Amino acid sequence: MSSKLIGVGVGPGDPELVTVKGVNALRAAEVVVVPVMDTGERGRAEATVLHYVRQEKVVRVVFALNERTDRGRREAAWDAAGERVAGLLRAHATVAFATIGDPNVYSTFTYLAQTIAELVPGTVVETVPGITAMQDLAARSGAVLTEGTEPLTLVPVTAGAAVLKDALNGPGTVVAYKFGRQAQEVAEALRETGRLDDAVWGSALGLESESIRPAAELDGGPLPYLSTLIAPARREGGRGGKL
Repeated sequence: MSSKLIGVGVGPGDPELVTVKGVNALRAAEVVVVPVMDTGERGRAEATVLHYVRQEKVVRVVFALNERTDRGRREAAWDAAGERVAGLLRAHATVAFATIGDPNVYSTFTYLAQTIAELVPGTVVETVPGITAMQDLAARSGAVLTEGTEPLTLVPVTAGAAVLKDALNGPGTVVAYKFGRQAQEVAEALRETGRLDDAVWGSALGLESESIRPAAELDGGPLPYLSTLIAPARREGGRGGKL
C-alpha cells in the first residue's frame, strides 16, 4: 500500500489555535516530522506539536530554514531532509509534517512534497489547513483584513521592499510577512504611500514574547525575522462603503 505524507498547519505559535482536524492528524500519524534549523534549537512547530503528541513520536529533521543566499547549500539541505523523510515513509504508513501557519502558504512543506514525489513515487500527499499569522494578528489587534470588494495582497518582504511598495499603492489591505530584517525599508514604504497611520505589526503571536504595536512606532531597529504587518485598506463612506 502507498504511504501517506500529511502536511499539518499548526498555526503561528499559540497551541490553542491548532484545529481539531490538525490535532487528530498529528495523533493518528505514526511519526510527526518537525523542521529544525541546523543550529538545533526548538522551533515554533515543534513546541506546538509537543502539546499534543509524545516526544518519542517526534522526529526532528534539519532544513535550511535560515539559508537565503547559498542556493547550493540550501538545495543540499533539502535533498538530505527529503531522504530522511523518504526513509520514514518507507517504514511507516503515515507520516505527518508539522509546519507553522498553513502548509500551502510559504511553507517548507511545498518543497518537501516535491522531493518526496521523486524519491517515493506513489506517496499520497495531503494537507490540513492551519491558521495563518495574518489571521491571528488581525484577531489580536482588531485590524479588519477585508471588507466588501476589497482585495487582499500578501507579500513576503524577502522579495524586496519595492514589491511591498507596489502593493501599498494599490486599493486593498496589504499583509507583509518576514519583514523583520527590513523594518526600516517597510516603515519608509508605509510613510511614502500614506499607509502608516492605520498599519500594525506583530511578532511571536500567542507566545510569552508576543509584541503587537502600531507601525508608526517602527524605528528601524531590529525585529524578529517572522514579524507580520497589516496595512488595512483605505476605508471611506462608513459602514458597507466597499460593498
